[in-house]
Order: sequence, then structure tokens, then C-alpha cells
Amino acid sequence: MTTSTKTQAKSTDVLISVDAMGGDAGPAAVVAGMARSAQKNPNIAFILHGPTDVLRPLVTRRKTLMNRVEFQDAQDVVLMQDRPAHVLRNGKGTSMWSAIDAVREGRATVAVSCGNTGALMALSMIGLKKLKGINRPALAILFPSRNPQGFNVMLDAGADVRADAQDLLQYAIMGSSYARNGLLLRRPRIGLLNVGTEQHKGHAELKEANELIRSFADKADFDFVGFVEGGDIPGDTCDVIVTDGFTGNVAIKTGEGTATLIGDLLQDAFRYTPLSRLASLLSLTSLRRLQKRIDPRRVNGGVFLGLAGTVVKSHGSSDATGVSAAVKLAFQLAQSGFSERLSARVAAVAEYASDSET
Repeated sequence: MTTSTKTQAKSTDVLISVDAMGGDAGPAAVVAGMARSAQKNPNIAFILHGPTDVLRPLVTRRKTLMNRVEFQDAQDVVLMQDRPAHVLRNGKGTSMWSAIDAVREGRATVAVSCGNTGALMALSMIGLKKLKGINRPALAILFPSRNPQGFNVMLDAGADVRADAQDLLQYAIMGSSYARNGLLLRRPRIGLLNVGTEQHKGHAELKEANELIRSFADKADFDFVGFVEGGDIPGDTCDVIVTDGFTGNVAIKTGEGTATLIGDLLQDAFRYTPLSRLASLLSLTSLRRLQKRIDPRRVNGGVFLGLAGTVVKSHGSSDATGVSAAVKLAFQLAQSGFSERLSARVAAVAEYASDSET
């Protein structure tokens, strides 16, 4: 059972529903991330879900959160090791369920959680339902790239390991809408991830998806560049990379690990000799710029696409920086009316597909 304690939010505030209990770093990191976002933006307010007796002291210590947090008491927690099926049966008293329910009831615009990805997707599908015409929702993430916008969209990044040709087409449609609203790209370029760019490469479902996506490109208002390879994920060949959840999850975890390795190797190199330590001081500004550019925490936040509501999945190991980035993304999507725009886009393409079959 949950109870709430309300504060007075301004009419101009965007209410973000936050699961305080799901991350590895605990609720203190979540509240610290919220405070960072609140300090930068006066129009963010929060509904915070979890044990109120634990959360209230954490919030009280943050002056920037004063009168900007509504507490929704939820005593149970979804653990990282919990299976989605178990959470579906027993999760209604958890902070994760409560955070999603606030979006379902229209009390908040977007939900944010650092918790168990599988459980979050399962509860989101039950609580918010899928958009009409969507078979499998997808997790879309932002990947640092050489493109002018600084990031590429990749989906699916792990919501479902399976995807047939029709699913990949739907990912392309949803990914283009996300790029259009989240990255402000008028006509995004879509690439389909494969083991090569040649038309004869890849399994049968990829080849079928290639033709399907190409046939819908004009109606869905995107450009299709065809097959792309792993090296194009951070490149400038396309703006949206479409793939199945298994491949996408491996790619994003590999990218995060590589970024961390590069950072560690640079630190080791600059500590190697007194001269290299001096060089590091002389190049400190450039090094900080590079660190910020490749820091996975600063692009933290995947979005579940294909639901009748917006849910942002923050990394389970997120610290305050990571949570703040996820909240910032949630705020931007809420301001843009992303959920409504995506629903309209999917409906329009579904109608086109229906007309084409008759």
C-alpha cells in the first residue's frame, strides 16, 4: 500500500516520477541527481517513490529540492536479481510500480528508474500498455558520435533479445521519431546494423527488414541508408541504428567499457614520467573536455519506445551525474510532448500499411 505527501508545485512545472530505490548506489545518489537537475532547471518537480521515512531526510538536506518533491510511500523494492515474472506477480507494492503508476494516472509525464531493466519493461508494459500497432517495445539509447548533434540513437539496446523484420521496421519508425524530437533532426537517417554493408550479407530476416524499412522511408519521413556496420554506431553515416536487443545490448556495454578503458589508459600514460605529468597539466582543459565527451554517465538514460507513456531507464550503477542526465532527458521529452508525437507517428504509418494491403 502506498501513501503520498504532497507539496505545492507550480503550474509551469514538469512533474517527473522517480523510482528512488532501484539503483546500485541507493536512494542517496538518486536524490543527489535530482538536486543537480533541479538546480539547473527551475521548472522541474518530482514525485519520489520509496519508503518516505528513508527519503524525506535525504530530500530535506537539499535546499534546491525544497517544495519541489511529492513523496509517494512504497515500502517494497525490485531487486536487480528479481525475475520479471516474479515482479509481475508481486510488484504492486514496489517503488518501481508506483513510479510507473503515476504516469499511467496522468500525475506525472515521464517515469525514471535505475532498476532492473527486465522488470521495468514488464511493469511498464502492464501499467502503460503498448501503443496500437507495436509488437515489441524497444529500449533506445544515445551513443556519442561524429555527427553534428553529437549523438546517434540506437535501438533496441536490450528490451527484448528477439526481433523479426516487422519489429525492426517498427524500431526504425520509433527511432526516427525519437531522433526528430530528442535530437531535433528534421529527417533522420536510418541504418540497419549488419555484419557488412553488402546486400547479400546477413540472415533472411535482416534482408526482409532491409526491404520493409526502405519501402516505408518516405511515408515515415526518414532517409534509409541501408545496412551499416558496428563502426558506424559512433560514426556519421546515419543518425539512428536499428538492431535486435541482444546485439544492441552487447554493443552499448562494449562501448561503455571501451570509453572507461580509454580514460584509464590516458590517466596511466600521463602519470608515467614527471614530463608526462607536466604535459597533463598543460593539456588539462582539453583532457576534461574529452572526459566529458566520452563519459557514459553523461549520456545515461535509455527510453522505452512503443508504450502509451514515457519511461526512462537509467543505468543500474548510476551516480548523481548519471541520474541527473536521465532526469534531464526525461524533462526534455516531457517538454516536447514526445509520447503523443510518437503515438501519432506510429498510428499514421500503421494506417498507411493497412491501406497498402487493401
